[in-house]
Amino acid sequence: MSAPFPLLKPSEGFLGLPPELGRSYDDARAVVIPYGLEASVSYGGGTEAGPQAMLDASQEVELFDEELWREPVAEYGVVTAREPSIDNSDIPASLDKLAAMTGAVLADGKFPIVFGGEHSITPGAIRPFLAKFPDLHILHFDAHADLRDGYEGEHFSHAAAIRRVLDHPTVPIISVGIRNISAEEIPFLDANRHRITIHWGKDRRSYDYEKIVAPLVGKPIYLTFDLDGFDSSAMPSTGTPEPGGIFWEDAVGIISSAARVGTIVGADINELAPIAGLHGPDFLAAKLAYKILNYSLAQE
Repeated sequence: MSAPFPLLKPSEGFLGLPPELGRSYDDARAVVIPYGLEASVSYGGGTEAGPQAMLDASQEVELFDEELWREPVAEYGVVTAREPSIDNSDIPASLDKLAAMTGAVLADGKFPIVFGGEHSITPGAIRPFLAKFPDLHILHFDAHADLRDGYEGEHFSHAAAIRRVLDHPTVPIISVGIRNISAEEIPFLDANRHRITIHWGKDRRSYDYEKIVAPLVGKPIYLTFDLDGFDSSAMPSTGTPEPGGIFWEDAVGIISSAARVGTIVGADINELAPIAGLHGPDFLAAKLAYKILNYSLAQE
């Protein structure tokens, strides 16, 4: 099969792979899709630069995973799409374009992971998964519940990302790290508690990872990770940083547990707004992407 869109050279793409680890589209199981949509940010901006910052930082990520004790990317292979042109003036059209990209990758039996961009990418990225997996479950990391029915006049706002996902009436979601929710979101939450489970940031110290992922046993899982889910001390490079968030051990512990009990079939990482000269958050996002791929495609 041929790639459905242009690809970067392995040395320019995710992880900056050397020739011996470079793969063709046919041979790769994972496909990184950079998609820097930035159309509805409501505080700090800069998410359109997030995908490239993640790709640049990924070239400094060590390929050897000390937890799995090998170089997992050598087993599954990864290729990186060249970022397409994006129309920030028309979110629905941009989401259609992204859905076509993730859908093509999914149809080829591969694992799509999207680098945003703002969180409004998720309802587009996830659309083909909802069509393919009737029992799809969503694992959602975030500071914000994102249950508004639009924000500041934009139906597809980043602040409504999860509400737009939940427009699909059967999909359940597990949200982790939430510590910012508005009064207007509470009625929707109360009416949908049968399919929305929130693990609040204030309870982080008592998290039981196995209990968090228990609803995911035997299920296909789509993972959406808004980087402001991390505590603002670890992730200042985002448009809406919040104190009281999760840390690295929480994130990888929950994702690893989810991959053991269910099957992660795709993912997105969003809301990185790079700060010039501050490399730590970019690196954190890039290494998180590698860990997601490792747990999803190489964890034994």
